[in-house]
Amino acid sequence: MMNTVLKKCGSLFFIVLCLSAVPAVFATDVLPSRLMGLDLARDIAQGAINHCRKDGYQVSVVVTDRSGDPLVVMRDVFVSKYMTQLAHGKANAVVLSNSSSAELRVNMARIRDELNLLEGVLLMEGGLPIRVEGSLIGAVGVSGAPGGDLDEACAQKGIDAVQERLDFAD
Repeated sequence: MMNTVLKKCGSLFFIVLCLSAVPAVFATDVLPSRLMGLDLARDIAQGAINHCRKDGYQVSVVVTDRSGDPLVVMRDVFVSKYMTQLAHGKANAVVLSNSSSAELRVNMARIRDELNLLEGVLLMEGGLPIRVEGSLIGAVGVSGAPGGDLDEACAQKGIDAVQERLDFAD
């Protein structure tokens, strides 16, 4: 009789244990996420443009969400549409690697040619991640200054312009 009671209690315990695990299984069906707002993206782009103008460069800036879709595209008056394509490719390289486009270029040098074949991805300096508490929320790509290092400096200034907002984001 005691064995029957233990078996029933054991199987009841197993059922309770399994049922208590069910919510944990489904808990990852809907995940919280942080998305960059349009105002923040615009201010990053404007900050990058302003810095480049101050240094005498006409550039194109693309700020994307964390999927690589553009939120803001800005190009200065004398910048060709091709600079916008380059800026978007740099931002997409950031989304691909979760690092700066320059870091990706160095870290993946052995397959750089193959990565450049990916549609919309360009391994050149000038793309930087936009992060909140370590999580990628987007990317900024800049093109048009006379060198990728200068493009990257402009991108960094765009991020710096809103850094306090990123640091204190909810």
